[in-house]
Amino acid sequence: MKIAVLHNFMDNIGGAEIVTLTLVRELNADLYTTNIDKDKIKKMGFEDTLSRIFSIGKIPNKAPFRQQLAFLKFRLLNLSNKYDFYIISGDWAMSGVVNNHPNMWYAHSPLNELWEFINFIEKEILKPWKVSPYRIWVWFNRKLTLRYAKSVDSWVCNSNNTKQRIKKYYKKDAEIIYPPIETSKYQNKESKDYWLSVSRLVTHKRLELQLEAFRNLPDEKLIIVCSYEKNVPQFEIYKKYIEKIKPENVLLLHWVKNDELKKLYSECKGFITTSVNEDFGMTVIEAMASGKPVIAPNEGGYKETVIPTTGKLIDDIDSNKIVNSVKEITGELKGNPNMYIIPCQKHASLFDTTIFIEKIKKEIEITLEKFNKK
Repeated sequence: MKIAVLHNFMDNIGGAEIVTLTLVRELNADLYTTNIDKDKIKKMGFEDTLSRIFSIGKIPNKAPFRQQLAFLKFRLLNLSNKYDFYIISGDWAMSGVVNNHPNMWYAHSPLNELWEFINFIEKEILKPWKVSPYRIWVWFNRKLTLRYAKSVDSWVCNSNNTKQRIKKYYKKDAEIIYPPIETSKYQNKESKDYWLSVSRLVTHKRLELQLEAFRNLPDEKLIIVCSYEKNVPQFEIYKKYIEKIKPENVLLLHWVKNDELKKLYSECKGFITTSVNEDFGMTVIEAMASGKPVIAPNEGGYKETVIPTTGKLIDDIDSNKIVNSVKEITGELKGNPNMYIIPCQKHASLFDTTIFIEKIKKEIEITLEKFNKK
């Protein structure tokens, strides 16, 4: 079966892009996107997929032109005579469902900029004079998105959190298939003197909470592996802000190779994330696959992935609560350095790539059967 995967842009590799590249590799599929950064794809261990990645045209880096042009390009994309099945694995590529059937929308987030995050964006990101234009942009794209959504043949999502959003905004029931983690490639090694955080450099990741916490933990060290898109204003502004306020005991690493990242996971004391209402959150599974405890907000997808034996969920997270959780876990590990290893690795195995691909293939079969009966 010939399968095409559609993803909006591949110039910044985060969780959604890793899922997309995994689909390309495991299904022997072709990938259609806009901007491509081959070096970043190589660094994340997906060099073998490069020959199957095709650009449908470059787009600007600046929002909202970036999103809007991606939306337009995929709306006009018509590959219906070339492939047997289409997987949309990028939110701003979902307009590709109109011309390409049978299809599946694997929703990482059902376009949060238009729905779930609008209050956060207006209050925390936009200057006051930009709020009105943003609301007009949201109104226009909501209409487009709801119209395009009628062409989705199969609704699949990455978590119950995302499933609830799809039900709320699109009135559709989606099948949950948790994102893939190659758990066998993560190892546990003796912990060194640092905690780890892995994140995109965007405001809703709330990295300033981590910096403030470690300013009050002078005897601890934090390494933040943070990816960002160069020359994109919202990334560059937040990057400069984080660099300006970081304390001496926090190290920022911009882009590391996949092997280096796995080594950082394997040797950290534990993992910290502060993302707002995360759709799923693959990084916590990667940490658990390395046998490391996790500190995360008690919200979003983390409520589905972090359990008491694998770390701590924090209600109404703030820097003081992060400090207390770090101290608690540090004390526990001093008493029993191995207490988290087996529970974390056992739990992470539930999200393995083999399970993901098996469920994706089954969903493709079900979708094809329903589509052919129309």
